[in-house]
Amino acid sequence: MKKLNDLEYLKLNKLQALWYKLQLFIFAIPGWFKRLGLKIWNLIKSFGLGVKDETLDIAHTFTKGNWAVKLSFLIFGFGNLYYGQILRGIFFLLFEVIFIVYMILPSGGGYWLGKCNWFQKGATIGTVQGKFEYDYVYDTDVWVAGDDSVKVLLYGLLTVIFIVAFIWTWRLQVKQCRICMDITAKGKKVKSGKDDLKSLLDDQFHKTLLALPLVGILAFTVLPIIFMVLIAFTSYDAAHDGYSNLFSWVGLEHFNELFNFGQGGLGLAFGEILSWTLMWSFFATFSNYFLGMFVAIMINKKGIKIKKFWRTILVMTIAIPQFVSLLYVSKLFTTSGLIGSALNKIPAIYNYLDVNNFVSLWDSPVVSKILLIVINIWVGIPYIMLMATGILMNIPQDLYESSKIDGASSVQQFTKITLPYMLFVTGPYLLTSFVGNLNNFNVIYLLSGGNPIKGTAGGASIGYTDLLITWLFKMTLGSTESKYYMASLIGILVFIVVAVLSLIVYNVIPSTKNEEDYK
Repeated sequence: MKKLNDLEYLKLNKLQALWYKLQLFIFAIPGWFKRLGLKIWNLIKSFGLGVKDETLDIAHTFTKGNWAVKLSFLIFGFGNLYYGQILRGIFFLLFEVIFIVYMILPSGGGYWLGKCNWFQKGATIGTVQGKFEYDYVYDTDVWVAGDDSVKVLLYGLLTVIFIVAFIWTWRLQVKQCRICMDITAKGKKVKSGKDDLKSLLDDQFHKTLLALPLVGILAFTVLPIIFMVLIAFTSYDAAHDGYSNLFSWVGLEHFNELFNFGQGGLGLAFGEILSWTLMWSFFATFSNYFLGMFVAIMINKKGIKIKKFWRTILVMTIAIPQFVSLLYVSKLFTTSGLIGSALNKIPAIYNYLDVNNFVSLWDSPVVSKILLIVINIWVGIPYIMLMATGILMNIPQDLYESSKIDGASSVQQFTKITLPYMLFVTGPYLLTSFVGNLNNFNVIYLLSGGNPIKGTAGGASIGYTDLLITWLFKMTLGSTESKYYMASLIGILVFIVVAVLSLIVYNVIPSTKNEEDYK
């Protein structure tokens, strides 16, 4: 399509301008995917070139290095010790000794790696199945524990991470040995252990501060995510709990089950729940955002009295814990609840809502979805109101005064000044709020519990108001139908949806594109 210049665009009326922007958006989609493909290709290309450069550098280091550098290929830190970096050399050598001892111990890394049977379809994770055996002393059958698949997989994963850390440390200390050789060849002095300690408290102090948080992120965020991904390729469920019955690798069977839209597949159920999840997240985010902003504007408007009182009234809705308030509100709409019983006395309203045969308003698919969005507005408006109040106070009043002199109406002031400024400041918050609503377990589970029930899929009941996160939760309940592998798979897909949407939105919000306009 032909792109208009500024003068041609200004000649368009509002409807034509909207249609022009819509066309620009539609025609930009193929280009966006093309740029995404190029970025992925460049990333793969950069990775390949990086591996090539590292390989050539290692070969160059070995061929051009002296005997101390070459020996450091086998003995960690030998080159550091040779060039007087005693502290570094001891740490590198100690790391190598710990790694070797851990790998060769009878119950060490090699033991756990062997029991994992990595990705061999049909092979169990663990080799010894627990069983009952007759005990002659107690004259009864007693349980003899075997392998625990969960423990085996976890320790196997930790061993793999340890091996990766070993390879990275080996490369690091070899590179440092070569640097020491180059420095001494120029007649300069290498850093001592005392210099390293001073550096960690001075110019490298940021590394010292970030070391502990980085370890925490790896241990409590990255490791559980990788473990969850691995579970999706196993048969881990209530019948195969890993202790009384070992679970095994199943390959892509669960992926085929989830994306199977035929009989016995979960494709239709997943698609319906995903569509409602995205719809819920959209309405829950933007209804709170705009209504909270309007409430803040109205309270801040000149002439409004007792502003603190109105803010206090709104804030009181978030002073009570959501666990209590949401459970109480959910009871209001049952037939025995205050609102439900009142509506039940007005047949015209109840018949119009088509809930005359239901126990409560939560039994109507349409009404329950509307109630969720409305109650979420009641819960979410105070947060947005408080945040918007602070932002509105920072918008220069000169902009409003000059626009008023130019004849701008209140609506034009909002669309041209207030809204762009709010979107710029709160763009990242909107993104995190949208992602948070995708995984908003509390509001859905405490209010409707996912009801009304629509059917069963994946060993769990499916409700009209279920989100992916509540469906995932239901799959992990029960003593015979708990499908942890399917819950793990859905968790992976939720992560992919969130990641894709976050990347797209983050690249189009004004906060990252027009920063200079708001300085």
